[in-house]
Amino acid sequence: MNARVTILMSDTGGGHRAVATAVRSELWKLRRGLRVEMVDGLLRYAPYPLNRLPDWYARIIAHGKGLWRHGYALSDGCHRARALNDAARPFVRAAVRRLLHAHPAEVLVSTHPLLVGPVLDGLGERRPAFVTLVSDLASAHAWWFDRRAARTLVPTRVARARALACGLAPERVRVCGLPVAAAFRAGPRDRAAARRKLGWEAEQFTALLLGGAEGMAPLEQIARALRASAMPMQLAVVCGRNARLRAQLAALHWPFPAHVYGFMENIATLMSAADVVVTKAGPSTVMEALNCGRPLLLSGAIPGQEEGNVRMVLEGGAGWWTPRPEQVLERLRGLRQAGRRELEAAAAAAQKLAAPGAARAVAAEIVALLPELVIA
Repeated sequence: MNARVTILMSDTGGGHRAVATAVRSELWKLRRGLRVEMVDGLLRYAPYPLNRLPDWYARIIAHGKGLWRHGYALSDGCHRARALNDAARPFVRAAVRRLLHAHPAEVLVSTHPLLVGPVLDGLGERRPAFVTLVSDLASAHAWWFDRRAARTLVPTRVARARALACGLAPERVRVCGLPVAAAFRAGPRDRAAARRKLGWEAEQFTALLLGGAEGMAPLEQIARALRASAMPMQLAVVCGRNARLRAQLAALHWPFPAHVYGFMENIATLMSAADVVVTKAGPSTVMEALNCGRPLLLSGAIPGQEEGNVRMVLEGGAGWWTPRPEQVLERLRGLRQAGRRELEAAAAAAQKLAAPGAARAVAAEIVALLPELVIA
């Protein structure tokens, strides 16, 4: 029987699935015949209300940031995280057993912090190798870090320092970068060719405005502020699954070339065609833009878990913090007026922060834990 890897993720934001998908693709390249499953561990196996978190996540972030901030801070400590995990064990034990029975594997990989400690609790003594793949760039919650994991793969040295502070053995913690899809790993591509492919204006200063898979705020406010400014530019807005917002923005008269999209699969092409990417500080989107060599205007960050992403981009010189629409407008106006020099400096800084080999490095760590031959 072929070796098996189960990757645990959940659609609480798009990053966990994106990371899991990128790693799965590389695993198939490195080990022929390998069976790789991706499983939404929260949606399919967690008890209520955790099994509703994938459905509720976008609304919680949109309307309950203050509550999220306090909850994150109160739970984010190595001892506190272990205590909460211990308290939850009786309620999740049966669910973990069902998961493991349905998805047997030689290696388990978790890309979600809530699927680390509880799953390790359920594995018992004769457990398969367990890999924690941390998908938060810098502000990594203590729930990520469990000493029982065979490997904890982190995207940055900041995250590694947090892992060691939580008591993990240094030899089990590896800095690999954050995996992104192959389309983003080719590095900066020809801007003019990307614009021709998309049918965009060739010479106009261009911003790409992203709101995540759900088209979350402040996407609409930023788009309307730019429209009202009538600044000479070109704008592309990706509304994701927010069909209402897409229809509203598409119906408007724009004083400059504007391209309004729904959910898109070719984000790498859109990023390559833009001069600058405006987005909230989600880890996967940030790393995708950095791998494309595009500067970032960060329009928001989830309290706690994404604040470190902002620091990383700003300290690395690859972008700017612009949490209000008027700040986005002011920065875009300044970049346009400054010519190419400031943009090119930020783009060079973005390339230094990129990690195009991350997916391959993570896959190699997982393959190293697989047995050479699995006998049925």
